[in-house]
Amino acid sequence: MGNCCGVPCTAGKKRPSPLTGNDKVNGGGYEQKNGAQSVLQDPTGRDIEVRYELGRELGRGEFGTTYLCTDKETREKFACKSILKKKLRTDVDIDDVRREVDIMKHLPKHPNIVSLKGTYEDDNAVHLVMELCEGGELFDRIVAKGHYTERAAATVIKTIVEVIQVCHNHGVMHRDLKPENFLFSNKKETADLKTIDFGLSMFFKPGEKFSEIVGSPYYMAPEVLKRHYGPEIDVWSAGVILYILLCGIPPFWAETEQGIAKAIIRSVVNFKKDPWPKVSNNAKDLVKKMLDPDPKTRLTAQGVLDHPWVQNAKKAPNVSLGESVRARLKQFSVMNKLKKRALKVIAEHLSVEEAAGLKEGFDVMDTNHKGKITIDELRVGLHKLGYQVPESDLQIMMEAGDVDGDGYLNYKEFVAMAIHLKKMGNDEHLKKAFEFFDRDQSGYIEIKELMDALVDEVDTGEEVARAIMEDVDTDKDGRISYDEFATMMKAGTDWRKASRQYSRERFNSLSMDLMRDGSLQLNNQAR
Repeated sequence: MGNCCGVPCTAGKKRPSPLTGNDKVNGGGYEQKNGAQSVLQDPTGRDIEVRYELGRELGRGEFGTTYLCTDKETREKFACKSILKKKLRTDVDIDDVRREVDIMKHLPKHPNIVSLKGTYEDDNAVHLVMELCEGGELFDRIVAKGHYTERAAATVIKTIVEVIQVCHNHGVMHRDLKPENFLFSNKKETADLKTIDFGLSMFFKPGEKFSEIVGSPYYMAPEVLKRHYGPEIDVWSAGVILYILLCGIPPFWAETEQGIAKAIIRSVVNFKKDPWPKVSNNAKDLVKKMLDPDPKTRLTAQGVLDHPWVQNAKKAPNVSLGESVRARLKQFSVMNKLKKRALKVIAEHLSVEEAAGLKEGFDVMDTNHKGKITIDELRVGLHKLGYQVPESDLQIMMEAGDVDGDGYLNYKEFVAMAIHLKKMGNDEHLKKAFEFFDRDQSGYIEIKELMDALVDEVDTGEEVARAIMEDVDTDKDGRISYDEFATMMKAGTDWRKASRQYSRERFNSLSMDLMRDGSLQLNNQAR
């Protein structure tokens, strides 16, 4: 990667940097002569389409969309992460993209780290051409196998921690290790597992401490909440992944953000429930040492690799951990499909009056009658309609609504956003969604109804439906009542999709709440 990887150059020569004599630095970002801000200091080229064809969409993130990308000469396939400049609203956003590229170039070529092939920048976007990983996500591969063992978990965690060790040895802290950031290179059984996302990673020096709250809450180390942390947080995140690999659920779980934060701070790891009694003592010992709440005594990456369970990964028990673990892993991956299906039902059952009201609201905002609105028009329009929305929430709303990533909300995107904002406060909407699942009108959603409703969304077998049922059915009568359904829709968060800004703001306020109720004592240096 980077210095160790041949970066392709357009037309056989590296194009000059877009920064030329008349360019100037502006507030930490760069500005080109034509007025378009320049993000990268030394891109491979300007026009990506000179060398590559951009194909279908592969994925979408907070700032960018990833496309299939084909080299026009060799027909070799890559992934291209395209980041719209209009979404980089602050110097911090620009620095993040620049640092992601610098880190990928800085890290050595490694079979388990996705390689950067080239960088391109035009007036509208930054394009990162990377190695293509077509083998699917870590959990999906595990679930598909049908037989999952301790030995398989040991092999996976060894790979993940080897990546952490490479990063730490090169002065890089990942800060966002989670299963979704590990993809297999191809669909073969022998495919390499690759780390794909360094968007939140940071360079660090020995002893340096950081205070910014970033990452995904399930995988956050307690010292992140305390705003005083170093690279040890990556081993904690890997420990959370290992716990999930062995039992199918996260070690620190609650229905609310504050509950999750409290559970992380308490750091009590439960080894009592199935399948833990049949998991080896060596595996449990490693989990405990990786989830040590004290970063000073927590195992280092090298310490994990030296642990007997990892050292003897090929001798770890090869007995299935049981169908319940597979079911939980799949449920953990697909639970939000249920919520998304319910939202779709709500959208389809809007009354004529509600639909008309939304159209009227959109027309009020669309002052130029372009059929789409900017964030400024959304701000002014919401004010006209009597809504006072904080700027941070407004940006999140815009990001969530702008599905096609063009920086505007068209009418359909506006409707989807409005439904999302109103859905939890309107019991009539929730009843419509509940009735969709409750096909026999018994007043309860049963296993078969759950499977039937989700059949178009995901390959949901009975074990997954039962795992979802287990999570939502709080009175344990084997079915989901309306009250249980409404609680599920109103509580919890799809953490995997949470934006960095949302995560930071929510958990900043949570750490203050936890300080007030005595659950969290912040280090004075970290305040």
